Amino acid sequence: MADYLDTDTGRRLAYHKTEGTGPGIVFLGGFMSDMSGTKAVWLEDWARRNGRAFLRFDYSGHGESSGAFAEGCIGDWAADAMAAVTTLTEGPQVLVGSSMGGWIALLLARAMPERVHALVGIAAAPDFTEDSMWPDLTDAQRAEIMEQGQTTLPNDYDAPYTLTRRLFEDGRDRLVLRSALSLPFPVRLLQGTRDEAVATSVPLRLMDHAECPDMRLELVKDADHRFSTPRCLDLIARAVAEVS
Repeated sequence: MADYLDTDTGRRLAYHKTEGTGPGIVFLGGFMSDMSGTKAVWLEDWARRNGRAFLRFDYSGHGESSGAFAEGCIGDWAADAMAAVTTLTEGPQVLVGSSMGGWIALLLARAMPERVHALVGIAAAPDFTEDSMWPDLTDAQRAEIMEQGQTTLPNDYDAPYTLTRRLFEDGRDRLVLRSALSLPFPVRLLQGTRDEAVATSVPLRLMDHAECPDMRLELVKDADHRFSTPRCLDLIARAVAEVS
């Protein structure tokens, strides 16, 4: 059963925390994902077996947390993550960001680098609202967003979802690949070659853009966006162990 954190923004975040040694591990989920996903639960079990502190939580509008998904945006979810790290963990953490969670992790690294021990990105998707989602919309969908404030799209992985004008406008204020990005800690990026949501060009662009003394990218042949096969899960654990 989840515990709950009431944040200064008035949002209530559901979370599961495992006590253990540091540096702690914080799992940051993806767009419309929740903390009960395969990677989050598997990594929690791995952390428990290895005596490591671990935190997984739901952003507002996701899973068991308060709020409606359509009312949220990147800035809200980054603020949720900062509140969770600040309140529920101690010392520098290993941030494990999946898809959108990779963008959130980079925002945390920019805002509170002293709390980041290392970063592991799994199909990390920085700036995805601007670089992939907006360009993929039709002219009619973009017009609907601008004129009516939202549009609804099907989702290959889950139920249909609503995209709002606020999501895109806020996303433009949170871009991390347009200005200096200092990552003064180890970074490991894992990317499947059959990922249909995040192109392999994305982690390559991140590597080229960021200032980081220890950044490595591992491309996994035939892995998809879920990155949840036994082989992929083992690679995640190996990356976390390597930077810990």
